[in-house]
Amino acid sequence: MLRIITQRTEAETELKRICDRIHDDRVTHKEATVSEVIQAVRRQGDFALLHYTAEFDRQTITQADLRVSGTELDAAFQQVSAELLQAIQLAYKRIEAFHRQRVPKSWVHFGEKEVVLGKRYTPIDTAGIYVPGGSAAYPSTVLMNAIPAVVAGVKRIVMVTPPGKDKTVNPAILVAAQLAGVDEIYRVGGAQAIAALAYGTETIPSVDVITGPGNIYVTLAKKQVYGRVGIDSLAGPSEVLVIADRSANPLYVATDMLAQAEHDSMAAAILIATDSRLASRVVEEVERLLENHPRRLLTEKAIANYGLVIVVDSLKTAADLSNLFAPEHLELEVEEPWELLELIRHAGAIFMGHSTPEAVGDYLAGPNHTLPTAGAARYASALGVETFMKHSSIIQYSPEALNEVAGAIAALTEAEGLPSHGDSVKFRTENR
Repeated sequence: MLRIITQRTEAETELKRICDRIHDDRVTHKEATVSEVIQAVRRQGDFALLHYTAEFDRQTITQADLRVSGTELDAAFQQVSAELLQAIQLAYKRIEAFHRQRVPKSWVHFGEKEVVLGKRYTPIDTAGIYVPGGSAAYPSTVLMNAIPAVVAGVKRIVMVTPPGKDKTVNPAILVAAQLAGVDEIYRVGGAQAIAALAYGTETIPSVDVITGPGNIYVTLAKKQVYGRVGIDSLAGPSEVLVIADRSANPLYVATDMLAQAEHDSMAAAILIATDSRLASRVVEEVERLLENHPRRLLTEKAIANYGLVIVVDSLKTAADLSNLFAPEHLELEVEEPWELLELIRHAGAIFMGHSTPEAVGDYLAGPNHTLPTAGAARYASALGVETFMKHSSIIQYSPEALNEVAGAIAALTEAEGLPSHGDSVKFRTENR
């Protein structure tokens, strides 16, 4: 099931194929459907939301059902176990502490001749958070998206999530949302939910930034509304790349690969090993663990299509291939991970050593688990406080300072053919 590759050129070809999986024909043909949904929500508002919820989610809800009530929110705390509540609280504490350290600070520099330059950071007004739902529940996603917004100072946080069985929202999601500071929760998902957040409906307010992962329809909807609103990223299916040497435990590596594959049938699980015996043992462990896996059908499909084992001659080659792929999650299961780290240039999150499975980062280490995928780690970073803030430049010139640069500005405005630009400086300085 898992192929083992030893040729570098073949490995590079396969890594490119996996990286580009979100752009294949099975994905692009869905864009027309997403565009139709978005336009319907823009024109018809709540009516379209109810229609598509019935069509796609097989749930018949009314306009009054859209917003989760206070009664449901209160009841959620009675519906989760004490153990789960404590785990959510612990995750909240650690995630909040990490992001509290990352708040950008405004600054001002007073230079010569009374020239003042600076940057002023301010939060957006309203954030929209998408949380996948339906048959699964992701309270960790709630925390990872809402906490940075709260820390940034966002005043209104709106959450959307698909309705599950009997129109309900999983209580763990509702508990996490309340602990994290979400103000409003609506039971709607898919492209229609993204359209509602971008353009607003009678019930759901429009927002400034939309964050959170979802299926391919959600991702394509975020792509289409970008510009009307900001987004965190175009998150593709999840992926992990493990670099391992002979010190790695094949069982650990196999479980880490399956931990990604069980997310989605398009999830990618890749091992780059410097030891051929380790590679073979990992393949054996993956096949053994799949036999009784609760999500076997989905996980097996991901492994068959986007699972890969590459055997290389050195950690340097492994790092080169990893940088080519720019993984969302990178695990360095090697004897000296800090030495190997020096060779890594592109990765969303890096997990160091044999005792740091990616699941730690998914839930409560603190750093955000909303990460760039499909090669975007070459230029993008994890979701954070900065996602919910923007900065304004601050500039102040004294008359003396303006007079000093007037000639240079005049030359530039003349070169660009913008005379009024030049006049705006000239009229302020010519009679001084």
